[in-house]
Amino acid sequence: MNTATLGEPRFASTQSHTVQDDLRIPEHIEVGAAPGLQFELAGPRAKLFFDAQHTRAGIVTCGGLCPGLNNVVRSLVRELHFGYGVPEVLGFRGGYRGLDPKLGTEPIKLTPAFVDDIHQKGGTVLGTSRGPVEVGPAVDNLIARGVNVLFTIGGDGTQRGAHDFYREARRRGHALAVVGVPKTIDNDVGFVARSFGFFSAVEAAARVLACAHTEAQSVPGGIGLVKLRKR
Repeated sequence: MNTATLGEPRFASTQSHTVQDDLRIPEHIEVGAAPGLQFELAGPRAKLFFDAQHTRAGIVTCGGLCPGLNNVVRSLVRELHFGYGVPEVLGFRGGYRGLDPKLGTEPIKLTPAFVDDIHQKGGTVLGTSRGPVEVGPAVDNLIARGVNVLFTIGGDGTQRGAHDFYREARRRGHALAVVGVPKTIDNDVGFVARSFGFFSAVEAAARVLACAHTEAQSVPGGIGLVKLRKR
């Protein structure tokens, strides 16, 4: 399984530790077992397609709330700024609606100072929404703003939309790297040990179950009812 690239990397990375492109991690590591799928080893590369000092990144959060959204936004901004030297990161507000100028509002300029303590707050500082947005106007906006890399934090629908943005930008000849960050409290991402927000969701559910158990035990013949969300 190979990650799609925009072309030949031309610019040296500022990272002190890099990973070779040809390194692979097998799906199965048991002795004697067939390796199965071969995944690219994650990590910074020695050369980059974009010149980091002239790169503009965008971040958008979509769908339902999930514990850790602000942590992801904060980590992305800090890594882009301190790790790669990207001068500007735009935070598109209100989910994918924020990518359409007719529907959204002006994006936020995300700086290390702005995101310094957002991990201590719930929800997402960028806001969110559900539902798709017209691909054409969204890509028009990204091109007009000179966005080279777009990080999409969301679930299945979000990542399908992200793929549509990538394909439309590619069709137009605009180099746009789209990086999907899967958001799910169900921990149901294949080949991933744990998705962000899962442990927090389990802890919250455990507290609800404990309260229901306590109440049920407090009366003769008591029954505790806990409603599960619809999947």
